[in-house]
Amino acid sequence: MDFNPIDLILHLDVYLDMLVTNYGAWIYAILFLVIFCETGLVVMPFLPGDSLLFIAGAVAAGGGMDPVLLGGLLMLAAILGDSTNYVIGRTAGERLFSNPNSKIFRRDYLQQTHDFYDKHGGKTVTLARFLPIIRTFAPFVAGVGKMPYPRFFAFSVLGTILWVGGLVTLGYFFGNVPFIKKNLSLLVVGIILLSLLPMIISVIRSRLGHAASKAEPR
Repeated sequence: MDFNPIDLILHLDVYLDMLVTNYGAWIYAILFLVIFCETGLVVMPFLPGDSLLFIAGAVAAGGGMDPVLLGGLLMLAAILGDSTNYVIGRTAGERLFSNPNSKIFRRDYLQQTHDFYDKHGGKTVTLARFLPIIRTFAPFVAGVGKMPYPRFFAFSVLGTILWVGGLVTLGYFFGNVPFIKKNLSLLVVGIILLSLLPMIISVIRSRLGHAASKAEPR
């Protein structure tokens, strides 16, 4: 089965139904792997997260998957991914991002997360669950900064429950509403844009602040 990556993001509802039909119970392992990689591997912030959880909930509501098993496994995947990312950051973080010109370990993504971390402290691990890219780097930065693991784990579990539980539940109850189901592709785009909105606002504020500081008379 061949997928165009952009088409896959825009039509997750279609492909997820096909995956359930073709792979049966293996769909749980596939979704587990996607969520684990998106949260646990610092080189994969581009994987679908928010929209995938919502649509998985909608598919579960249609009888394609068990919602309790789905939610439990995806929460486990996210928690394990966070912890793996934390360990990588704690043991090898500085070395991985030592090259400022690296196309894989991009320092701009890392710096965005550092800035968010400086502003929000430990609760960044929880808040970052709802921010693409930053949620992939937040555990890594926590590891680099040597946040005590029990504290990190508590924030991670709280964020996971809110993120996975919230989006899967919303998908379960609203994903098959006729209007939403008919316009699901647009909704996926909306979820992605909404998830990116806080980051976009932060970047705009940062640039405006930088421009204002340059404009001040010396």
